[in-house]
Amino acid sequence: MGADRLPRRVGVVLFEGFEPLDVFGPVEILGSLPDRYAVSFHASNPGAVASAVGVRVDAPEPLGREVDILLVPGGAGTRALVEDEEFLGRLAEWGRRTPMVVSVCTGSALLAAAGLLDGYRATSNKRAFGWASGFGEQVEWVHRARWVEDRDRWTSSGVAAGMDMTAALVRRLDGEQVADDVCRRIELTVQRDPTVDDFA
Repeated sequence: MGADRLPRRVGVVLFEGFEPLDVFGPVEILGSLPDRYAVSFHASNPGAVASAVGVRVDAPEPLGREVDILLVPGGAGTRALVEDEEFLGRLAEWGRRTPMVVSVCTGSALLAAAGLLDGYRATSNKRAFGWASGFGEQVEWVHRARWVEDRDRWTSSGVAAGMDMTAALVRRLDGEQVADDVCRRIELTVQRDPTVDDFA
């Protein structure tokens, strides 16, 4: 990953219409390891951001703060943001200088539209796969995948798949024991094989 510091700084992008579980599934896992991960929330316009189900979450940080891992969720709000050149430009700049970029669900459409997945393999929500896979000029979209790990880019399928990906990410960065312990602590059974995709 290129950053050995602990805790690793995780910047989560919030936008109007983000999917809550895309954010708080991964954050539950990472936030349960405060000695290893420090999570912050970021938005184009810092303040309270409404999720796809109406719950508002405070994102006090603007886009662009230096982090070690950038997490981009999906949700209904991605449909407008893929056409928002200002947002995509800021996301592209931030992503290019971040050691690891990950997405959940249709967050991969935002990464692709920002050019951050060109030359990478990636996946997305299966119900929106046809739409999401229309973005990016040189993306190898993988339909049957719970998540895809390609060097410093990790993308997951829809919503709950983000938890499987995050557990795998912790396993990769911190080892089997740490990942297994945190999953037991929150009573989470995860899919450990990224090629097993019941929704493809």
